[in-house]
Amino acid sequence: MTTSPLPPIVSEAEWRSALDEQIAREKAHTRERDRLNAARRRLPMTEVRADYVFEGPQGEVTLLDLFEGCRQLIVYHFMFGPDWEVGCDGCSWVVDAMTHPAHLNARDTSLVLVSRAPLEKLRRYQARMGWQHPTWFSSLNGSFNQDMGVTSCNCHAPDTDRGERHGISVFLRDGERVFRTYFSGKRGVEYLGSLWTYLDLTPYGRQETWEESPPGWPQTPPYVWNRRHDEYET
Repeated sequence: MTTSPLPPIVSEAEWRSALDEQIAREKAHTRERDRLNAARRRLPMTEVRADYVFEGPQGEVTLLDLFEGCRQLIVYHFMFGPDWEVGCDGCSWVVDAMTHPAHLNARDTSLVLVSRAPLEKLRRYQARMGWQHPTWFSSLNGSFNQDMGVTSCNCHAPDTDRGERHGISVFLRDGERVFRTYFSGKRGVEYLGSLWTYLDLTPYGRQETWEESPPGWPQTPPYVWNRRHDEYET
């Protein structure tokens, strides 16, 4: 028996009219997104001069190595502190939705994960989650996370989980020179997570209290319902 309220029930003609109006608004939003993307492509960039070293499946590598021969590099800063036993559940959502790297490589772009946890912990968690890609690197023995603004020496810093933040950094290389072109954090990473996009298509949405929904719609506070994909009750 249905316990949640339902959207209004109308004729197909009325539904079609309302849908056409909604689609027109969504197309306007898409065009605005195109303008934002165009502005992002025109952002200035800053050179990365530090000699960062990461530990990955093939041993120690540099930031330049993370490009894997591509011109562009996307780094997802996955929250996983050195003393944590598991990775962030929200970051795990993002990785669950990530595309096969071949599609990005076809456009001269590489995608990797970087966390401060030791490589062995990353490997163990990756195996648990069943992720085959992207490649995951540890930045434990360097200042990369701090310099990128995703790790604070203060474990109680605002907007952090024990001093760790999630985020996305984009880099461009010109020969041996590497430049940082973009960064976003917080809800800016939702752009990567198709799971949220799927829920946004449904009548009840994400079912979180911050959403503007009709009275009586099923909702819970954010960050209390989502789990790692192997932690939901059957």
